[in-house]
Amino acid sequence: MKFWLIFILIFFAVRYVLPIVLRAALGSFVRRQVRNSGFGVPPQAPPTAGTRPGEVHVDYVPPTTEPGRSGDFKGGEYVDFEEVK
Repeated sequence: MKFWLIFILIFFAVRYVLPIVLRAALGSFVRRQVRNSGFGVPPQAPPTAGTRPGEVHVDYVPPTTEPGRSGDFKGGEYVDFEEVK
């Protein structure tokens, strides 16, 4: 009878108490490691005063034509296609 009582107590401790203890211990350990390693989420910059929610602000727009290329490029030369069987 004493064996079964100890067995049931150990079973309930492993089934219900151990997951709670491990979750708390591992959760704090993981948070500490993330904080120390630099993999945390960087803080976001506050929105600028001139923009409304959902509006996009672009800081740099590249030039429309690249230097050294002419703007009248219509396409490449035609290459005949042969089907290989």
